[in-house]
Amino acid sequence: MKRFKAQPRWRPEELGNEGESVPEASGSDGDSFNLNPLAQNVALQFQAQTYSPRMLPGFVRLFEVLGLIALGALIHVFYVGSTAATVRAYAPLVVGGAALTVFLLQMSGVYTLPSLRTPLRTLPRVLSAHTFAFTLLVVVLFLLKQSETYSRVWFVLWYVLGALCLVGLRAIVGLIVRRWARNGMMERRAVIVGGGTPARNLARALEQQPDNDIRICGIFDDRDERRSPNIVAGYPKLGTIAELVEFARVARIDLLIISLPLSAEERILELLETLWVLPVDIRIAAVASNLRFRPRSYSRVRTVQMLDVYDRPITDWNSVKKRCFDIVFSLLALVLLWPVFIGAAIAVKLSSPGPVFFKQKRHGFNNETIEVFKFRSMYTKMSDPTARRAVTRGDPRVTAVGRFIRKTSIDELPQILNVLRGDLSLVGPRPHALLASTYNRSYAEVVEGYFARHRVKPGVTGWAQINGWRGEIDHDDKIKNRIEFDLYYIENWSLWFDFKILCLTPVRLLNTENAY
Repeated sequence: MKRFKAQPRWRPEELGNEGESVPEASGSDGDSFNLNPLAQNVALQFQAQTYSPRMLPGFVRLFEVLGLIALGALIHVFYVGSTAATVRAYAPLVVGGAALTVFLLQMSGVYTLPSLRTPLRTLPRVLSAHTFAFTLLVVVLFLLKQSETYSRVWFVLWYVLGALCLVGLRAIVGLIVRRWARNGMMERRAVIVGGGTPARNLARALEQQPDNDIRICGIFDDRDERRSPNIVAGYPKLGTIAELVEFARVARIDLLIISLPLSAEERILELLETLWVLPVDIRIAAVASNLRFRPRSYSRVRTVQMLDVYDRPITDWNSVKKRCFDIVFSLLALVLLWPVFIGAAIAVKLSSPGPVFFKQKRHGFNNETIEVFKFRSMYTKMSDPTARRAVTRGDPRVTAVGRFIRKTSIDELPQILNVLRGDLSLVGPRPHALLASTYNRSYAEVVEGYFARHRVKPGVTGWAQINGWRGEIDHDDKIKNRIEFDLYYIENWSLWFDFKILCLTPVRLLNTENAY
């Protein structure tokens, strides 16, 4: 099935009413910015979260290996019996056999998205790999003179039921994938940057690819209609490059494809300077280019080559690993720190009238607005939810208890609840308040590319804070250095890096010089 066959062109009735209420985008300079009506309505259509096609094969592998292990164990319990001796004998064979089967399935090429979408086509390869794996197990057990240790009935039942399990699971996955594909839930949403003939050639080339998972949402170009028509290959031009940045903050976009020729080096560099702050993959189409780079420089959609420029940080399985890390260590922190939570809550309540928690709007992932929790450290009538006026040394708005919990960062502990909700990560760039500024200038005005720090989810603690860049920002260099460390973290992220920052945080909190 061709990805574009069911959605070849835009129709006016699909774009909604121009008077429809749409969310206001936040401009990259921190000011309010509205998209044009066409771009707004299209962006609304693509706000729903999609499932990454690249993650599905991994989940299928996981389910298959766990399914085979579970089958082997259940048959063992009900037929052989679960004594300590038989468990020690059968467990390695069950785990090894399941792993060998999945390995051979991988070698057979049946974990690609087209294979999962049409399971009947790959059924012979699936059964052949499964049979070959069990044949190898029989041969190995025979050569090791261990075949008498295991029940033949158990072995045959495991083989037969395992084959049925693989066939049934793949039939279910095929139904789910086809349904998601029809509903647009399993696709990579792309925007073409640059119009005219190069954009038309790129769109046509993508349309011709079988089993293509890319859906073109529209085209953005600064040029007027004479050089860049409003409709290219049936896709609308939605606006300028400046509007593209806002469009990508409203819609769920995965991929930006620059369709300019590689010879337009200066223009491409200008575009990259603007677009690199977005949490998307950025590619340069090589459809009409005669230049050839090393194969590893390219990504492909079947035969369509694209030059890789930027990759979205912490995606797919890395995002799953980071989320698991956050949940595990957040729950551990709650278990260990609950007395501190209770003590701080009582102290805040007794220190002055008002609520225990303070809620503040801050910038989250992709510049979205999130509500962050803190223990209240100011007098209620003097609190500043906008953070337009930063807290300074000896600030009269801060209560006596507030000074202590701010110096020790205890006021930040409720943000663990934000982590469990999914608004924050344990480790990442610290979220800044929406109107945070220095000398009446927004941080985006002080630091070029400021919003690039929002390509990942913000964190309770971060690399900048570990290196001493916390507290009041009363000089341009302080915010510049903070952003520099934030960007270093994003570009060099790993679970080990997160764990290192988490372990160093209590030690670095002993330095309270800039915390008040």
